[in-house]
This record gives sequence, structure tokens and C-alpha cells, in this order.
Amino acid sequence: MALDGIFLRHLRQEIEETAQNAKVDKIYQPNREELVLSLRTRYETYKLLLSARANSARVHFTTESIENPKQPPMLCMLLRKRLTSAKLVKVRQNELERVLFLDFDVYNELGDLVRLTLVIEIMGRYSNVIFLDGNGVILDALKRVDEDMSSERLVLPGLPYRSPPPQHKLSLLETAPEQVLHIMEESAKQRSLSNQLLDTLQGVSPVVCRELESRVCGAVPTTVPLLSAPQRQVLLSLLKDLADKAKEVSGTPFLAVNVTTGKPLDFSFLPITQYGALGQCREEPSFSALLDDFYQERDRLERMKVKTQGLHRVLTTASERLSRKVNLQQGELRQCTQREQLKICGDLINANLYRLKKGDTLVSLCNFYEPEQPMVAVKLNPLLTPSQNAQKYYKEYRKAKTAEEKLQEQIAMAQEELQYLDTVQEELSRASTEQELSEIRQELLEQGYIRQTKQKKQKGKIPAASAPMEFSSSDGFRILVGRNNRQNDRLTMKMANNNDLWLHVKDHPGSHTVIVSDHKAISETAILEAAQIAAYFSRCRESSQVPVDYTEVRHVSKPNGAKPGMVIYTHQKTVYVTPKQP
Repeated sequence: MALDGIFLRHLRQEIEETAQNAKVDKIYQPNREELVLSLRTRYETYKLLLSARANSARVHFTTESIENPKQPPMLCMLLRKRLTSAKLVKVRQNELERVLFLDFDVYNELGDLVRLTLVIEIMGRYSNVIFLDGNGVILDALKRVDEDMSSERLVLPGLPYRSPPPQHKLSLLETAPEQVLHIMEESAKQRSLSNQLLDTLQGVSPVVCRELESRVCGAVPTTVPLLSAPQRQVLLSLLKDLADKAKEVSGTPFLAVNVTTGKPLDFSFLPITQYGALGQCREEPSFSALLDDFYQERDRLERMKVKTQGLHRVLTTASERLSRKVNLQQGELRQCTQREQLKICGDLINANLYRLKKGDTLVSLCNFYEPEQPMVAVKLNPLLTPSQNAQKYYKEYRKAKTAEEKLQEQIAMAQEELQYLDTVQEELSRASTEQELSEIRQELLEQGYIRQTKQKKQKGKIPAASAPMEFSSSDGFRILVGRNNRQNDRLTMKMANNNDLWLHVKDHPGSHTVIVSDHKAISETAILEAAQIAAYFSRCRESSQVPVDYTEVRHVSKPNGAKPGMVIYTHQKTVYVTPKQP
């Protein structure tokens, strides 16, 4: 699934053909690992994504709308200052290395034409985007690398740019396939054919190497020395085809998808057949379109994960604190269950005052409450009189009784708060936009889980309320779905009419869902489809046969002082559905 050098070579040609001489119109930095350049040609505007993510480093045109922070990072401001209105004049790649150079010409403040370069290094967790001046000096980078991080290659402003260390592999652009096969045969390494290809060839990913091995050996992997003469001929022919693929001007991208789930498995510049009946290989319209589709959902989740880390930490800390508190209180509650024994001890002391005297520490008294246990040992405080000891036991009994009532109340409140935090965690996992995160953050501020400084209080603005998600049933009923707890309250208690139908997953966190009746009888089809949507926007998204309660809005109420999103309802019915994305 790696973006290899040959695939990058085709991307380079695609970018150069599409956007050469295009001007940089706008520059965005959605997060610390991505840049987006808006390139304007005479006829159209393209968005070029430069990503240095460890698991999805790449460069390609994208059609995705990526949310940007309100305050641009320092690198973004530098690029806007130096690269805005620059012209993309050349896209370079050294042999089949996974490094791309975007050369721009731009006029500086003095009116001189200068050459600036963006270097995109696609190397797993060492991926980076580096900004160079005309002399090859680093101006800045997405990821700065100092001496504490690496002693081999520093990436800091003011230092000359050094290319990544070479891997000393053979390039099919310069080395004949016969020579490659000869070198592999003379190698002393006894490794599988796919691993030998990976160690020998420059610019090929494990996917390509496994594909060649599959075509040569079938389902039984082998080593190069054990190849038969016909297998050697097949391998040589495949190497020649691979060299042609690397040299051709315009290639065809291929995507392998799981035939059962429809999820992408791998991509490459050649057809992928190694998955057999499990995978289906299909052509894609362009290399950029392939990468855009392949990584879109994964990157959306990754971006939101980065943006929600702080909120997740707040919720996790609060949940752990409450859980510890509940555990301690439950331990104290278990101790309170022994309070009746305290009362019995007081009664027994009072019944035997004539036998006891001050200074006794332990006495054995007749237990008239339990004939089966005629005698019971009772501890006494030798500094107190027998009557005072009895009163002490009664006082501890009353204290334990009061504690039990308070503990039960506090435990119920803490468990309700844990349930509320669980709903916020669930809605945070479903958040897909910056506005939804702002609303969740504002909710936590109002509930006191996030402290706000005076400076922030003065400058901060309450985010405008977003609209609920809206869908339509197959027979035309509007279905509204809340995005978070505050919106759930607004949807159920203010927007919905009494005759509308309210749905929610039973006993699990999820969104409030409302079917708008418009003064019509709601059909069974609409109820079933709305229940599927309610199950999809809940914690039970990946489950089957999910119970969903539904009732009229008139039977839904919010208790005084309840947390956002918490309601009670009656007259409900339950339907079991499998979640379905609307």
C-alpha cells in the first residue's frame, strides 16, 4: 500500500501536465502534517495536497474540502508571503526516488525573479515537506529535525538541504532487466523472491514485489536460486514490462478492492491479481483520483483524531476520576450494610448495664435477637461508662444509616454523570467538522469540565448553533438527526412538534432522531428507515439487530437539572434494525 517511486513518477507527469505554469493562488495548512496549494491555470483551479503523514504520505490533486484552522501556522504564513503568485515551472524527481521537487519562479520584494522549491519526501514516518530558497538553503519545513532527533541529517532553517541517504538499489531506468536478474541470482541472500526484488530494485513497493512473485510462482513462494528455467523467463519478461511501465509517459492506475466489503485493499501502477477471488482490480481515471478516494475517509478520521485529542483527554480524565470516586463510595456503602450490628450491640449493652462496669474492654453478652447464636462478643471503650458505650454504638448506627442514604444518592449522580460523559465521547467520535467540535467544546465549558481563563472569556465567542442533519425516507418523510447533546436538546424540546415521532437507540449513547409528521400518519417504512439511521448514528453502528425505541415527542420530557441530551420517555415501542448509512 506504499506510494513507490514508479507510482510517484506517474504522479509527477500528471502534475506537470496539468499544472505547469500555473500560479499559486492560495496556500492552506490544515494541520501540522499537510499543506494545500491552490494552483490557478488559465482555465481551471486545482488543489494540490502535500501530506507528510507517516501512514499516508503523498502528493496529488484533491477535490476534498479540508477545514483549515482560524489562525494559520507560521509555516503557512511564510509560504503565503513567499509563494503567493509564484509560477510552477518544473516538477522534478531523481531517478525513481520517493522525493519530488516542485520548482516555482516568483518576483521578490526587490522585483528580482527568484527560484523557490518545495521538496516532498515520501519516506514513511520520516516523510517531510521542506521549503528551499534558490541556493538550496532550507527556509522552513513541516517537520524540523534537530540534533536530538537525528545526528545524520538535520532539517532546520538556515542549513543547506541534503538529500536523503541513497539506498544503493538498481533503477530500471538505467539498468537492463537481464542485469537485474543476474545480480539477483548471484546474491548470497536466501530470501523469498518478493523480498529479493524489494532489496534489489529502486522505486517498487512491497505490493509490486508480491505481485511479481505471485505471477512467477503462483501461491507457493520460492527463492531466486530455486526458480526453474521457465520461471526465470517469466520473471525476466515481467522485469521488462516493469521497466516499460517506469519509462512510459502516461500510465494507468489500478485499485484492488475487497469484493465482500468494497473496501480498498491496495493500489499500484499495474493490475493487482495477487488477491485472487478475494480482490477485484479496477482501473481509475487518474493517479490523483485514486489516491484521493483511497485516503479520503482515513485522513478525515486522522485529522479529527488530532483535533479531538484535547477533548478526549478531558473526558477520559473526568471519567477516570468519577470511576475511582464511585468505587470508593461503593466500598463505603458495603461497610454501611453492617450498621444493624451496631444497633444490636447498643441494645445488648443497655440490657446488661447491671453486669457491666467502666474499664471493661470486651464482654460476652447474650444475644436475644438470634437464639441460634446465644452469645456475642462486644467491644467496649474502657474510658467510657457502659451507658456511654451504648450511646456510642447508637451514634455510629445513625451515622452509618445517614451515610448509606447519601452514598446511594451520590453514586446515582456519579453514574448518571458517567453516562453523560459516555454520550459526549460517542458524539466526539462522530464529529466530522470544526464547528461540531466547537459546539462540543462549548458544551463542556458550560458544564465546567473545561476551565476558561479570563483572557479567553473576553475574546471567546459562542459558536453559532449548527442545523441538525436532515435526511428523507423513501416515502418522503423528513428525518432530523442531532449532531451533539446540545443539538439533541434543541431538536427534541424546541424544534419537534408533539405529533412528531422521536427515536433513540435503547440503553446506548446515540443521537436523538425525529421523524417530522407534517400532520400526517407516519408510515412503517419511515419508522424502519429512521430507526436504521438512529442506530447508525450511535455506538451500535457496527452491530446488528439493534433495539431502537420510538414514541411521540409529547411523551419525551427533560427532568429539571438534567445534563444536556438526557431525557426520559414513556409509551415507547421497540423495533430491531441493522444500522444503515443514510
